[in-house]
Amino acid sequence: MKKSIEKLYEIAQAKSRRIIGLMSGTSLDGLDVALCRIEGSGTDTVLKLEKFATVPYQDDFRDEIRKIFAKREIDFQQLCLLNPYIGTTHGKMILDCLGEWDIPTNDIDLIASHGQTVFHAPKKQHKLSGFPNATLQIGDGDHTAVKTNIITLSDFRQKHIAAGGEGAPLAVYGDYFLFSKKGENRILLNMGGIANFTYLPATLDSNTVFTTDTGPGNTLLDAYTRRFFHKPFDENGEIAASGKVNVILLEELKSLPFFKLPFPKTTGPEVFNFEYVEAAIQKSKLTSLTRQDIIATLTRLSADTISEAIASVTSPDEKYTIYASGGGAHNIALMNAIRENLPSEVKLIDELGVSGDAKEAVLFAVLANEAVAGTQSHFGQKDGVPDVSMGKVSFPE
Repeated sequence: MKKSIEKLYEIAQAKSRRIIGLMSGTSLDGLDVALCRIEGSGTDTVLKLEKFATVPYQDDFRDEIRKIFAKREIDFQQLCLLNPYIGTTHGKMILDCLGEWDIPTNDIDLIASHGQTVFHAPKKQHKLSGFPNATLQIGDGDHTAVKTNIITLSDFRQKHIAAGGEGAPLAVYGDYFLFSKKGENRILLNMGGIANFTYLPATLDSNTVFTTDTGPGNTLLDAYTRRFFHKPFDENGEIAASGKVNVILLEELKSLPFFKLPFPKTTGPEVFNFEYVEAAIQKSKLTSLTRQDIIATLTRLSADTISEAIASVTSPDEKYTIYASGGGAHNIALMNAIRENLPSEVKLIDELGVSGDAKEAVLFAVLANEAVAGTQSHFGQKDGVPDVSMGKVSFPE
């Protein structure tokens, strides 16, 4: 048996595994690195987050990605060059973290790399007959594995699509395994660039687990905060709080057909971008909006569309607890608006024992654990949650 395959078999049979989960979202702010110790699998998964860091991207690295990010027409050579470059750069970031934590690489069993999404194109979005759902994450796993000398699982979203999903949201699997609780209906709301949520029933019945994107989380807020105020994001929602929501613009933004599509659905900055907002401003014939009013209106757009999506799939006769994570959970204006819109109690995911900033990276560690040591979990015959094990294996040698 080849040495690397033998090692993977040993890892799969071990009582526990140390797995580094990686996440780089559409905000392009940096790489989340979560070192997890995981025992068991499926609903018996027990996870301890041992270390966590967000390694900021350098401006030049971020600028190189933005040349192809969420664009239909790009320099193909740039895409080709970035695929190995990101994989190697992520590998170096891991090594730097391990050095700071004084942990040798041979103490790590696996890396679970999400990669960097550069384009997301579900059928509901591209509407091209004969073509399937599609998404593309670059940052090749082979390069990460060779750079770190650690077995790497990557490209998780492709199996999801191959099995009939849209490649997102993938959080549902780890959400169910880690955060379900008998007797409590939970909504796990993640507000990254795009907002999504997972419904976890109090019955623990995996057949009724539900997940979907809702629309913008922070992507528009971050984009306009960078443009108007030269800041990476609206810290604590302070800019939004200083402005006034323009109802005319808000209603025009909400008229986008995406919001009327049936659940589950996915989206990305290919849809929610400057062009979308500027077109709505022009159509509304609004020429005197302040910058603060635009930020306030975009914040309300995220809050309203998140709230309306959750309300549409929950029963007013049942009690639900919402646990929020992602960058949006730090935005006081956004969180207050969601609390105003919904009768449910809204808390932070941190109360369940995992940092909201680390959650997505942690969930990819869980997916890698399932791929190596898990058994099939069944979520019923419904869109958005196919019964699949995800992740491609890259050996360092």
